[in-house]
Amino acid sequence: MDSAHGALWVMVLPFAMAAAALLAAAANAALDGYARGLPATTGIAAPLRESARLLRQQRRTLPGADSLLWRIGGAGLIVAAVLKVLVIPFGTFTFADLPVGLVWFNAMDVLLWALWWLLGWGANSAWSLVGGYRFLAQALSYELPLMFALTAPAVGAGSLRLMDIQNAQGDLWFVVWMPGAFLVFAASVVAFSSWGPFQSATGADAAGGVVAELSGVDKLLVLAGRYMVLVAGAAFAVPLFFGGGSGPWLPSGVWVVVKALAVLAVMITARRLFPTVRPDRLAEVALVVVMPLVLIQVAVASVIVAMNGGAL
Repeated sequence: MDSAHGALWVMVLPFAMAAAALLAAAANAALDGYARGLPATTGIAAPLRESARLLRQQRRTLPGADSLLWRIGGAGLIVAAVLKVLVIPFGTFTFADLPVGLVWFNAMDVLLWALWWLLGWGANSAWSLVGGYRFLAQALSYELPLMFALTAPAVGAGSLRLMDIQNAQGDLWFVVWMPGAFLVFAASVVAFSSWGPFQSATGADAAGGVVAELSGVDKLLVLAGRYMVLVAGAAFAVPLFFGGGSGPWLPSGVWVVVKALAVLAVMITARRLFPTVRPDRLAEVALVVVMPLVLIQVAVASVIVAMNGGAL
């Protein structure tokens, strides 16, 4: 692909991710509506109505707020989500075929730490600051297990390049013999999206936490960015654990989208299956239970690779 076509696809990517985020928001709203006995169409239309309302709403201003940092945090979620997707292979095509694509994902995750914190700090509000601190405490719990969960596919493929990791799963997807790594990865994606059981940073008990003082376009950007980060994490799971674009009949790029949507559906459903976990309880479970399990998973992957004489 020449540079002109590549630049065109990069320009289209944010809109494609925004469409996927809108689809995820509609599915989530439809499930909420179904739980309350409302028609499916009512729930599906809810994100569009909320977007229109926020576009018309005037931005709130607070005394002493650092508006620049506040808005960098909100818009930055969308930027981080798009940057995550740049290294994902869609079959044989990728926007940026980095030799350290796996490290790139982790770097964008660390960027999310700063962005969620800026949302909490920039508002100059007690509840927003509480939400920012909650996210940092939660991130300290999931980040170390996530790093080792990402190590397992790299060990299996003998590479940090996502194309190599995808191609190493020709005979057997990594999710089959690395289920522990996948579960930790999926939970971490939900956590850095502040979603489901890991939404304490935006919890109702803290009046919305980091989104408590947001309004208008600022709030719309954060809500859209949150869904886009969730979409990016679900898409990243495909080359890591589900064989990338491998599959019968359909083009490889279509298979990546189908698998990503399936993972995204599971993540959206997870919101209703588990209660919100307090950051202090999460730290206890992460260090005492999850860390040993994910280390065992990496050890098992290393032994299997060694027995096969190298990367699979």
